[in-house]
Amino acid sequence: MRIFATLSILLFICISVQAQELNDYLFPAPKEVKYATGNFNEVQGATFSSNEFYSVIKKSLAFNIKGELKVLSSPLTNNTFKLSIDSTLTHLQQYKLTIDSTNITITGKDEAALYYGKQTLLQIIKYSQETGQATPCLTINDWPDFERRGYMLDISRDKVPTMETLYHIIDLLASWKINEFQLYTEHTFAYQNHKKVWEEASPMTPKEITQIDAYCKAKFIDLVPNQNSFGHMENWLKHDEYLHLAECPTDCDTKWGTRSRHSLNPLNPESFDLMKELYTELLPNFSSEYFNIGCDETVELGNGLSKKTCKKQGVGNVYLDYVKKLNSEANINGKKAQFWGDIILNHSELISEIPKNMTAMVWGYESTYPFQENLPKFKDAGLDFYVCPGTSTWRSEIGRNKDAFINLKQAAVYGSTNKAKGYLNTNWGDWGHWQPLSVCYPAMAVGSAYSWNSESNPTAKLAPVLSNYIFEDKTDKLSEALLKLGNAYLACDIQEGNANAFHLMLRRYRWTMKGHYQTKMLTSENLLKAKKEIKLALELLDSSEPKGYKAEVILEELKQAANLAIHGINLGLARLEAENYATENIDSETRKKLAQELEELIINHKKLWVIRNRKGGLQLSSEKLTDLLEYYQTQEM
Repeated sequence: MRIFATLSILLFICISVQAQELNDYLFPAPKEVKYATGNFNEVQGATFSSNEFYSVIKKSLAFNIKGELKVLSSPLTNNTFKLSIDSTLTHLQQYKLTIDSTNITITGKDEAALYYGKQTLLQIIKYSQETGQATPCLTINDWPDFERRGYMLDISRDKVPTMETLYHIIDLLASWKINEFQLYTEHTFAYQNHKKVWEEASPMTPKEITQIDAYCKAKFIDLVPNQNSFGHMENWLKHDEYLHLAECPTDCDTKWGTRSRHSLNPLNPESFDLMKELYTELLPNFSSEYFNIGCDETVELGNGLSKKTCKKQGVGNVYLDYVKKLNSEANINGKKAQFWGDIILNHSELISEIPKNMTAMVWGYESTYPFQENLPKFKDAGLDFYVCPGTSTWRSEIGRNKDAFINLKQAAVYGSTNKAKGYLNTNWGDWGHWQPLSVCYPAMAVGSAYSWNSESNPTAKLAPVLSNYIFEDKTDKLSEALLKLGNAYLACDIQEGNANAFHLMLRRYRWTMKGHYQTKMLTSENLLKAKKEIKLALELLDSSEPKGYKAEVILEELKQAANLAIHGINLGLARLEAENYATENIDSETRKKLAQELEELIINHKKLWVIRNRKGGLQLSSEKLTDLLEYYQTQEM
């Protein structure tokens, strides 16, 4: 009995160790994993190796096959790989994966579910081939918490990725079981009659959209069109040809301060006529049944040409009337409209009047955003809705991981509790889109994991996941460096906001430090602490050994982002020593050093940009840095 007990304990330990090692490869974390004794292909007399069988499986997974694939492995047994549909499975997109000593079986509720089971199997195969460990016998029963699991990329704040980069992003998303992709668009689609708006932006063309759409469909991702249609129309309204459509053609007072040329005037019939034209041209390029019409942050509404009507009818009613018209036009074009939920939440008494075929996209990016308070307002109105957290990489250069990870988690927890239809992780490019793609990988991964399994803890194994699936870095140093960079902002110890200290210095170089709720809290001591963290991260980068896709580019991107953040710190340190903390009062020698440092960063910014992104927008992004450089130089004169 003692021998049996000892053997049982040893077997349990071996299975537990093996399970933990495999756990670093299973991403997103499956709902249920049950391990059995033994390993795949452990059959007496077997002559067919697992690797040979895996090679056959990988080739078969390139096709949406169903049925049974037999491969003779010994005189006594066959290895079989079975794929089948079982519509009686309980959950949407549910799959079951079973591996025993001779067989691998995937059963899915539908084709998409089979695809997700294949992704999990590929991860298991990758584990076995890279670690040299046998593939354990196991059963995985898995399904997502959200029917729609999306990622949105801003392609209107200067940066439009190349097709190669977009394909790379889609591949990553598919491997993490994402099934919705949106490209946030203001002016970066090549509308036939509006070349003036997009000619400097290197826009997406109809042909490129149809190619991306097909590529997404093959990976069970729905490419949802996204065209803002109300607010954030500044890239149109800055041109005089469109000025007559503006709510505020000249300056008006808003909650953001003085603004103009930002939002359309919804009472001008030509505003709606423009949207009708754009919808007719844009939407046929997408196979999706959905369409995000935007309509967020209409801060000018009621403060300009619509002021009298808004005062009489109510700002909320004027807003909703226009949104309803856009929804009807989307329906005419065969689409169901999604819209950002921020403005209607200011008029929550009107939520019940939103057409029931619309989907509210409830966004909030702070770690304290009240999803728990706002989601029931849409749920009680009988509307479909998404939770929309964010990567928090914009206005950061190197990320704000802690805030992002909490935000992503809260969205998943409260979204799941309130039965949200979808989860859309948003990646914005505010103020020049200075953060490189590589800075966004951690939050992209974490959001993908939470959207599948809201009760998982993806941050606990994030470093090995990034190493295994993106960087192919056996040292894990690159992942460690990236995560350290993403938390360096915490050393500054300032109030949470939609930017970190490094970006604030680069963005607010003309403005007072002591009049802003975040910058007024900066100290030299804490800036130096942050700088030390970034330097340690750079040392880790230097000792990493990535072999994955564009490994050298990733290293250069991260070094550029880190050095740009350090420049923000150096500027902050200099300002804290200057009279009235003003950039213009920094001593001449220090300004000269800052100018030389920034000049090199601008050169590198331009060089790296065109590796992953189109040239359009680069000048606008660079100008925001050049303006600071010229300010340094002007003050020297």
